[in-house]
Amino acid sequence: MKIRHPYLLFLGDAADQLAAKTANGVNVWRPEWCKGQFRLPGCKADLGIPDMNIAQAAKAGVKTVLVGVANRGGIIPPAWEKHLVKACDLGMDIASGLHNRLTDLPKLVAAAKANGRKLFDVRHPDRDFDVGTGIKRKGKRLLTVGTDCSVGKMFTSLALEKELRRRKVKADFRATGQTGIFIAGSGVSIDAVISDFVSGAVEWLAPANDADHWDLIEGQGSLFHASYAGVTLGLIHGSQPDALVVCHEHGRAHMRGLPHYKHPGLKDCIERNIEAAQLTNPKVKCVGVSINTQRVSEKEAIKLLKKTEDQLGLPAVDPMRTGVDAIVDTLR
Repeated sequence: MKIRHPYLLFLGDAADQLAAKTANGVNVWRPEWCKGQFRLPGCKADLGIPDMNIAQAAKAGVKTVLVGVANRGGIIPPAWEKHLVKACDLGMDIASGLHNRLTDLPKLVAAAKANGRKLFDVRHPDRDFDVGTGIKRKGKRLLTVGTDCSVGKMFTSLALEKELRRRKVKADFRATGQTGIFIAGSGVSIDAVISDFVSGAVEWLAPANDADHWDLIEGQGSLFHASYAGVTLGLIHGSQPDALVVCHEHGRAHMRGLPHYKHPGLKDCIERNIEAAQLTNPKVKCVGVSINTQRVSEKEAIKLLKKTEDQLGLPAVDPMRTGVDAIVDTLR
């Protein structure tokens, strides 16, 4: 799916700032695409960008109203629907990452059809995929993997794309989750793809390219997570990565949502991911470690990163505190 921008970030009646984390991520990484935010009475989230209603957004040139808030059950309540219908009537597309499909709302479907507008349910791919082939393809690919879920794989991938582009290197972020799709403007929500076709979907997402072009592929899950290891393995095989960056959050007590599972060591994590990736690219290498150090002071973080580098012989960074230059240097 290819989503048009600029966006109006729809926050609805978000209960708190965390409920708007999708919209916040888009605003952080693609501020030039975000014309404003639309908040209903009682909304407790604020992105710090101009407030606009639907009519104002249309006059400002907004192309897509992006539902950037999550609520309990992932539903679109009637109080939201009438505003989304109005957006279609005024010439804008609608995109949502909620479980509840836009295309299951008859009034919204009718408005989109009548006005020639598109509805994007980014959790649900709008095309079929072939099974993966593992055939070698041109171009270079980096995949972020992790010791656990939600450890910064998307953030690290985006930071790498930004630094490579700053250095005039051809590079593209390839989104595999709903927030990443909003940030990239396109992608595949890989957790909604039937398991047999995950590797094929990633081959489609990151196809053959120029020899000096890097695809930065957003990782999902973890080989060490009992719930999500399957999607991780499909991503690894389909990415056919030349490079891996292992992501980790310092200070976690256990695997996310699984208190009976401990975190793996970084060395073990690197070895297992390399082993899995060698099926489709025997020459794959780990080029660095990205650690979220938000739980400790900056002084402690720098000490931790240095210790990690000494132990693994690889650059260790925190994208928020140190940037990713050291990893990009290894890619060059």
